[in-house]
Amino acid sequence: MLGSTRPDGHGAELVTDEELVVEFALTRLDNPGVELDEIAAMVVRRVGPDRMLQFASQNLAVRGELRGSAFDSAVECVLRIVLKLRGD
Repeated sequence: MLGSTRPDGHGAELVTDEELVVEFALTRLDNPGVELDEIAAMVVRRVGPDRMLQFASQNLAVRGELRGSAFDSAVECVLRIVLKLRGD
């Protein structure tokens, strides 16, 4: 499970991009042949509600939106980070 390295001042702890990529890679190794978006959904389910909301809020901020599905936005955020760091 993702470690905690950066407290945000409210008790919850933020996940770094590097931690997210490691979690994504480990999940992908455990599930070969599964599509990237499904791997991202598995990661979001594993990290729990606090981190899911962190990813969703980051994604909605990037998109300039005020609301959207938390789960779908979190999955999109995970995919965006992974693809950005992969250079895709």
